[in-house]
Amino acid sequence: MKDFRVFLQEAAHVVPSKRQMDWFNTELYAFAHFTVNTYTGLEWGLGNEDEAIFNPVDLDCDQWVEAVKSAGCKGLVLTAKHHDGFCLWPTKTTEHCVRNSPFRNGKGDVVREAMEACRRGGIKFGFYLSPWDRNQPLYGTDAYNDFYKAQMTELLTQYGEIFLVWFDGACGEGPNGRKQEYDFQGYIDLVRRYQPNACIFHDKGPDVRWCGNEAGIARQAEWSVVPHELCEHAQKQTDGAVLPGGLEGIYNDQPDIGSLSSILRSEGLCFCPAEVDMSIRPGWFYHPQEEPHSLERLFHTYLASVGNNACFHLNVPPMPNGRFDERDVQRLKELGEALRSAFGTPVQTEVQIDANGAITLKLPQKTHIRYVELAEDIRFGQRVETFSVQFYSDDRRKFERAFYGFTIGHKKICPLDCTTDAIRICITASRAEPHLLFPKVYAEEL
Repeated sequence: MKDFRVFLQEAAHVVPSKRQMDWFNTELYAFAHFTVNTYTGLEWGLGNEDEAIFNPVDLDCDQWVEAVKSAGCKGLVLTAKHHDGFCLWPTKTTEHCVRNSPFRNGKGDVVREAMEACRRGGIKFGFYLSPWDRNQPLYGTDAYNDFYKAQMTELLTQYGEIFLVWFDGACGEGPNGRKQEYDFQGYIDLVRRYQPNACIFHDKGPDVRWCGNEAGIARQAEWSVVPHELCEHAQKQTDGAVLPGGLEGIYNDQPDIGSLSSILRSEGLCFCPAEVDMSIRPGWFYHPQEEPHSLERLFHTYLASVGNNACFHLNVPPMPNGRFDERDVQRLKELGEALRSAFGTPVQTEVQIDANGAITLKLPQKTHIRYVELAEDIRFGQRVETFSVQFYSDDRRKFERAFYGFTIGHKKICPLDCTTDAIRICITASRAEPHLLFPKVYAEEL
């Protein structure tokens, strides 16, 4: 077994790749679930849908981009193919695609229109390609992996720069009643060959992992440094455990996957941060009877994701005509306004660091503090395990605790509700010397 002190130092120096840093800096990006399900009302298509039902007569991807940008999104991911197997581009691999639909008289390409709208709008573009295909007769055979790779190759080579390739773990039965053994390593190799700067999302890595739910809920302590047993496709940066017993059965829906109690039994650690994915409505595809979630819920999810060492992937489903519902457009605009109001301009502060490493932020006047934003320079690793944010109380003439947190990572937004002219940040436990970036204070002046 490995010495604890050696293990802790190694854990503190597990670091992100350049592509992971770029992904983290994207922070908030959109999903667009769009396929034959939009016309049938299903969430999971059956694979036997008539291509003729797909006809977005008013497709306006520029409207999509304008809407998601109003919320602050810096990218958009399109469902190029969902479980039904219908392809939104004129693929050479199957007849179950837009080429055989009335959309643009059979000459349409939703993937291209979405990509070009993103380029015009100055945001990033990515795609989701469902591994599960309920239409493809090859599904459940070795030949399906070659079929799937051919589809991936078209998307990776014909649509410019891709920032995110999104996989899920769905593996149901195909039309022949069989399930598929996916060649995920082969899929990953294709992305690395054709889009080396693209991040790959999958339950088990390699670059970004699932947070464990689709409700917009993140962990109390969200670590990017996690056991390799959880993310088998990610690059292992350490070897050897401190405690015996192993980590059989660890999975992303467990509440505690990055703490010392878990990683001490890991045979190797990797850097694989979490994405929080949620739809703006109850369903992932458009259902006219549904209403968008409240602004309060979306704002809270932002705090629980971007403000909790993760990124927020917000789905907005187009209507059958190819446009976003105005109710969703309005909610996106409201979200953007709320985020800009809360985090638009930080208060100017004077920084003092005492002998114990505590950081005191002096404000020019007494101010009603709403949020303190902390960040580690994760190029050196994620290290902080616990910390507190305190405010100076004139009444008691001392600093009092206003927030207690368990991790910082790329960004930690700490909600506060206090009036003061001084804030103190104390790191109470860290795996090695923390590398903090300049804290930001967001406030309402009295």
